[in-house]
Amino acid sequence: MLSYKLKKGDTIGVVSSSEPITEERTIDIESSSKFFEDLGFKIKLGKHLKDNELGYGATAKNKAEDFNEMFKDKEVKAIFCACGGYNVNSVFDYLDYKAIEKNPKIICGYSDSTSIINAIYSKTGLITFHGPNFGSLASTEEGIEKYSRQEVIKRFIEGNLQLGNNEDEYKTIKEGQAQGVLVGGNLSLISHLVSGKYNIDFKDKILFLEEFVYESPAGMASNYLYYMKQNGVFNKIKGMWIGAYESEISLEKIVLDTLGNEYNFPIIKSNNFGHISRKTVIPIGVKAKIDTREKEKIKLIENCVL
Repeated sequence: MLSYKLKKGDTIGVVSSSEPITEERTIDIESSSKFFEDLGFKIKLGKHLKDNELGYGATAKNKAEDFNEMFKDKEVKAIFCACGGYNVNSVFDYLDYKAIEKNPKIICGYSDSTSIINAIYSKTGLITFHGPNFGSLASTEEGIEKYSRQEVIKRFIEGNLQLGNNEDEYKTIKEGQAQGVLVGGNLSLISHLVSGKYNIDFKDKILFLEEFVYESPAGMASNYLYYMKQNGVFNKIKGMWIGAYESEISLEKIVLDTLGNEYNFPIIKSNNFGHISRKTVIPIGVKAKIDTREKEKIKLIENCVL
């Protein structure tokens, strides 16, 4: 299920899916708002954006209320998660999935938002997007947000299908060709969606993974991957795309230790998504192909917005 491209005059909703927007983070929200407003868009903030009655954010029902209202609001054409955190899964039981199906629109986030963008796709079939949180589009003196801002414009306004840009470098970890539907995001969160009520169907998927080393050191990343292996994930997927993991022990090394020689799917590596400044906007639920013989080793092969 596809949503529509953004056009001038559209409204973009911002919700706190995990942690609240504190006073220190307000400047990032204001900067990102100005970026979109300069492009001709309106911004609507969720009414529970700054709530912190629990000491670690708003209640699950209040956060879900913001999501539900944004999906039902006819003026809102895209929803961005404001920032990361630890418990976006708390909202799952309170989302109105029927309303989401009736009102398809862009929803984008990364890190903890991995959970909700994959759960919404799994429950409704809506194409969702792994990309910058709203706060990570804030301007900085170094201009490190430029790549991510260009990705947002390219994917959501222009409808461009290129993953990243021509300067991105790809490394072949295991040769091969494959086609499949993209799912993935933060490794720790994906491992939590292997089973249960909101599990991902990994059959015939291209799985993309990144991780934040300060929250998941190498041993823990290995734990997540072995859990996925033990639950049959790697028997189902068609290919793997590894993103950023800023550690002395590379994520691809941990992946290869886990997989051994037991699987035949291709594996590629790039540093253009994850907990870094370069955040490629990756659609979840869209077909892609991997071909390790090509310079641009992964490509989308169907539209992700109308």
